[in-house]
Order: sequence, then C-alpha cells, then structure tokens
Amino acid sequence: METEAPPSSLDARFPSAGRGPWSHIPETDWNDWRWQLRHRITTLEQLEALMPLAPEERAGITLAGSKLAMAITPFFFNLIDRNGPSCPIRRQVIPRIEETHTAAWEAFDPLGEDTHSPVPGLVHRYPDRVLFLVTDRCAAYCRYCTRSRLVSGAGPVEFHPHFEEAIAYIERTPTIRDVLLSGGDPLLFTDDKLEYLLRRLRAIKHVEFLRIGTRIPIFLPQRVTPELCAMLRKFHPLWMSVHMNHPKEATSEVRDALARLADAGIPLGNQSVLLNGVNDTPAVMKDLVHKLLMMRVRPYYIYQCDPIAGSAHLRSTVAKGIEIIEALRGHTTGYAVPTFVIDAPGGGGKVPISPEYVVANDEGRIIIRNYEGKVFVYTEDGAAKEEFPPVEYEIGRFE
Repeated sequence: METEAPPSSLDARFPSAGRGPWSHIPETDWNDWRWQLRHRITTLEQLEALMPLAPEERAGITLAGSKLAMAITPFFFNLIDRNGPSCPIRRQVIPRIEETHTAAWEAFDPLGEDTHSPVPGLVHRYPDRVLFLVTDRCAAYCRYCTRSRLVSGAGPVEFHPHFEEAIAYIERTPTIRDVLLSGGDPLLFTDDKLEYLLRRLRAIKHVEFLRIGTRIPIFLPQRVTPELCAMLRKFHPLWMSVHMNHPKEATSEVRDALARLADAGIPLGNQSVLLNGVNDTPAVMKDLVHKLLMMRVRPYYIYQCDPIAGSAHLRSTVAKGIEIIEALRGHTTGYAVPTFVIDAPGGGGKVPISPEYVVANDEGRIIIRNYEGKVFVYTEDGAAKEEFPPVEYEIGRFE
C-alpha cells in the first residue's frame, strides 16, 4: 500500500498565491483555467477597483490598447504588491506611459523575424529548426514582449497564421529537424487543437524534436491538467521551455503544475529576460535558479532584453548580466547556471555572452582564471615540453 510522502522542508519556499479578492469564488471555478481566462483584468476600471495606481501606470493603461493589450489572470494578479509601485511582478504586467517612448535604436521587429518568414506564422532563421507561431494570444501580456507587434490584437499588425502552409513548408524542407511552437502561447489551445498540430508535425519523418514555448504554467497553472499532460506525453521527444523571471513567481500552484509536466516525461527549461528592477541582481537571480531546480526545471537562458520599442525602462545592462553569471559560476551547482545571451538585432541569432575566463594563450599555455579570480595554466598537447605545474599564477605576470 502506497503512502503519501511526508511534507518537504522546502514546501515553505513555495507559498500559495492565494485567492485574494476572489476568496468568495467557489474553488471549482478558481481552479478552472477557462474561468481564469474569462475573468482576466483587462481594463483600467477593473484594475483601479483592485489597487491604487501610479499616474504613470494609469496613463500607460489608457494607451495600452493601441500597442499591446493589458491582460492579467486573477491568479497572477495575487502576486502583485498592490501598495508597492516597484513590485517586480507589477513591473512585468501593468503598462506604464514609458512604453510610448521609443528610442532611436529600438524597433517593432528587433529580431528581424518578419524577414525570415517563408510563410505566415513560420520563422526559419537557423539551419535545422523553425519557430512556428501558432497564435497571437497569451494568458497575460508581458510589457517587454518582443512580439508586441503581433500579440494581443492591439498592435498595428494583423496576425493570421496559416497552419497548412506552415506544415507544408516543414514537410518539403528536410533540413528541419526541430520545431518550436510558440506565439502567443500554444497552451491556450484546447487539448484537441494542440494535439492536432503535434500529430501533424510528429508525422513528418525528418522532424526529430518538438518543443513548446509557454508562460502558461506561471500565468495560469490551472491549465496544466492531467488530461493535457496525458495528451502531451504521446509526442515524445517533446520538450518545453517555460518563462519565469522572479522567485516570487515560484508558487506552490506553479510548482505542482510543473511537476505534472515533469512526471509526464517532459524535460523543462526556463528562459528569463533580464529586467531592470525585476531580476537584475545576483541575489534575486540566484534565488530564482535554485527554486527552478527544486521544481525540476533547468535554468536555460537569461536573455538581454530585446530592443523592442518602448522597453527602455525595463532594459537592464549587459554588464549586469555578466555580473550575474560571475556570481553563479562556481558559487553554485553548474545545473543552476544558465547561458546569458543577446539575441542579435536584425536576425543574427542568439550570441552567448560570458565573463572572460581565458586570460591569455602563451604558446600553448592557456592561462585561465577560476570563479575565485585565481589563475592557473593548462598546457596543450604539442606545446613546449617544459612541465608547468598546476599552481596559481599572478594575473599581472601575463598582462
């Protein structure tokens, strides 16, 4: 007879989001993902009834309908500090007037996705993989979204994916072995609609690898039902990239949703965006990556925030990203260290940005430094035969 595992001492690190202003709602409704979607906060009047707003927020919400709509699930709203304008959750989902300010180096399509789109909804930028944008809707809208020109229906571009054209392109392009479903958020589809797409893609012989990019487990963990997980496990190898930016997002509900996916055999990776005032300190990011590992999610990427129009107030610096990697590498388990990348503007792809650990290459002696700043020598084969003991060297000696 099986017995339940005793409560973990780590459970306290994953508090529930609670039901907040919706405590009167029946639990069955609260846990229904469709109820959560129907009751999203989408207007200034709804939000002002729930919390005081800063003037910059009020002005931003008024103008949000012309660029990127506002939508916040009741579940995710409960993570907001309603009396703290600098709350890291608040900064991610509540519009601000700064979104209307566009710097000269910002763009509406900073990654050049539209120029690498052979058919509507498909981006073919890398040799062996494609990005399949299947929808323009999300459960909630991140204010730094690199596809704000497409998603939510509020921007200037009308997005109409052509599933059959996209699938036909993949079928006739045998170099494609990896398909990433994104959008918008694919997990907003019904189980049947998502299964149809996955089944069509899995039937293509040269497609080896399917991925789903989603923020649903964080914005709307109620969507990750046992039925959804049972359907997804039919299509292995299937991987999933989730998007969590701050340790406060690691609630017990999110942990349980991710556990259902992991138990279905789906490897999970996390992509964070480096955001000013949200996660651009070593302490916050270390807390986040540790919580991710405890939820069986591998920290995968930290993205430098793309130069999307109106995002300057949220964009941190590359130096901050390097500082964070320095603070993680060697100071915590390697599994917890993501790759810091800049997605090169114009469609150049992801470029890893790392601290400089190679100090010099001195005729086959590779002078390297470790996480403590200590310097060592590695001798390559074919270099001078003189023995160099693996002892510390002074950096100044090789400058």
